[in-house]
Amino acid sequence: MAFGTSIRTYWEGRWHEGDLPVMKAADHGIWQGSSVFDGARYFDGMCPDLALHCARLNLSAEAMMITPTCEAPDMVAIIREGLEAYGPGQAVYIRPMYWALHGSDLGIAPMAGATGFAISLEEVAMPPASFATTVTRTRFRRPVLEDAVCNAKAGCLYPNNARMLVEAQAKGFGNALVADALGNLAESATANVFLVKDGVVFTPIPNGTFLAGITRSRHMANLRADGVEVVETVLTFDDAHAADEIFLSGNFAKVTAVKAFDDTIYRTRTMTDRVRRLYLDWAAGQV
Repeated sequence: MAFGTSIRTYWEGRWHEGDLPVMKAADHGIWQGSSVFDGARYFDGMCPDLALHCARLNLSAEAMMITPTCEAPDMVAIIREGLEAYGPGQAVYIRPMYWALHGSDLGIAPMAGATGFAISLEEVAMPPASFATTVTRTRFRRPVLEDAVCNAKAGCLYPNNARMLVEAQAKGFGNALVADALGNLAESATANVFLVKDGVVFTPIPNGTFLAGITRSRHMANLRADGVEVVETVLTFDDAHAADEIFLSGNFAKVTAVKAFDDTIYRTRTMTDRVRRLYLDWAAGQV
């Protein structure tokens, strides 16, 4: 089920209007979970880091042991063609995806060279800049590479994220801060996380349990170029409680302010607003 409107689907070499059915019941991707996707955003006539998202999709496919079939520059061109149907005032969620069509070895392993490919465009509004969420702890953790395909943006990882989110919302919070296998802070249920303390920005160092996002890297580069110290390190939940400010970073919303972590209230969002401004200025400069 889609969560947006004005949907367009790229399938079998051309764009179609609407949410087109693209999978068959016997496709490996639907019953063995061998699907990968990526997400990019179009808003205000801008499509930041689209090429990087397309390139990451192909890396995710390889990590999932399925064969990518569309070179990243070609994918960018296809997406830009599909976006021509939308106006600059429309915000679009861009989701290219692959899945294995057939299995080998009793159907479990995906068959090389047999890959489905589609792109979904959905009009979904950007959250307002004033929006802020609340976060809590969750008993569910991020897996490690030995347990799951953590080095891919894989559909099979998301039921675990959904458990985190549903648990947090049942407790009255908007999102969850999530631990890695060792109990240290990894990310939120939906996005990467940053802490701010005494003007320095901290974020968990990538340790193979979560994807260090494209937007996360962009924020780090923008902040450093603006003279802000950014530190990747091991962080605890006590560090989160002691922070002056927390914000989340992901493709969907780009920047999300956090106003509370359990009973800890954050009284400022100065760095959050600065990160947003730097990102929008950078994106505008790429057009």
